[in-house]
Amino acid sequence: MDFDVGLARRDTPGAEKVAHLNNAGAALPPIQVTDAVIAHLKRESEMGGYEAAAAAQDLVERTYSAVAELIGAQPDEIAVIENATRAWDMAFYGMTFAAGDRILTARAEYASNVIAFLQVAARTGAVVEVIDDDDSGQVSVADLRHRLSTGTAPVKLVAITHVPTQGGLVNPAEEIGAVAREVGVPFLLDACQSVGQMPVHIDRIGCDMLTATGRKFLRAPRGTGFLYVRREFLDQLEPPFLDLHAATWTAPDRYEMRPDARRFENWETNYAGKIGLGVAVDYALSWGLEAIQARVTGLADRLRQQLSGRDGVHVHDQGVRRCGIVTFTVDGVSAEEVERRVHEYGVNVSVSLVEYARLDLQHRALPDLVRASVHYYNTDDELEQLVSALPPPT
Repeated sequence: MDFDVGLARRDTPGAEKVAHLNNAGAALPPIQVTDAVIAHLKRESEMGGYEAAAAAQDLVERTYSAVAELIGAQPDEIAVIENATRAWDMAFYGMTFAAGDRILTARAEYASNVIAFLQVAARTGAVVEVIDDDDSGQVSVADLRHRLSTGTAPVKLVAITHVPTQGGLVNPAEEIGAVAREVGVPFLLDACQSVGQMPVHIDRIGCDMLTATGRKFLRAPRGTGFLYVRREFLDQLEPPFLDLHAATWTAPDRYEMRPDARRFENWETNYAGKIGLGVAVDYALSWGLEAIQARVTGLADRLRQQLSGRDGVHVHDQGVRRCGIVTFTVDGVSAEEVERRVHEYGVNVSVSLVEYARLDLQHRALPDLVRASVHYYNTDDELEQLVSALPPPT
């Protein structure tokens, strides 16, 4: 499939300044997004914040419809929230747990999510269970099915990260969703690392809740994210906090929550960032998510091949299906030192810390990993720039 990399790079001024292989941290935004954010900040400086928000109402509303189009939802099922973690928190802490309720999650789950599980377990007596991996390292759908059909207490929630932060694994979200639907158990999908680098469609996945960030593969501003809640599931959640945007004070002793997913938002928001998120989503849609996925996975596959061909370099990605995140180690050299050394050669990578993925990395007896994450504006020359910049093993 042809992909106009030249156009993508012309739209990305930073691409000429650095080999940015840290897109799973925060991608380089296209100029269209930066211009939209700056334009709104100028409106605020010229007419006032409230007035600028009113003047830009169509742009703000487009963000909701754009996100809905991206994932196959309806605009009233979307809440725009300041980041993916807070979006995930609004969904998870909106559920009610009791002693013995079981929460099923994955071994590759992210630290923030596991900390929330442990907090709720300590408060309520709920039980956190880790689903086994299959031989490829992805969530075992067979073990999930077994756990859903056995046990003395009900499963209250299946909560899975689609693409873990510490590797190229893509968990089988559609199969997980199908099993959860069979038994009527709510399914919360953390799509923080998948939205923007591959098609993610809520009807095919069958999740009740989905969360994502703007800053990663969507190439939106930092401090943006969103929450999807299936319309039929909305009233089964109680937002952990409300304000006068999320609810209306109808009488001295009564209030009514909004009828849509915006009950999970709060009144004060970063309008420039919200507009930028909508522009970023439209920009991704203009390329097409299938085309983006093909470009990203192709680059990542080539990078894995190049790294695997170097003595003393070991790639640690798992799964039947893999994406644009590539993790590796260099014998005798810490991940932090590799990151520092390649940065001296104009290459951005990051480090996946063990403490961010203890259930996974400790289970595999792995140290902190170097994480290189590609996007469609990256080039094969940049992959070679990274590989050439690696320090020798010791």
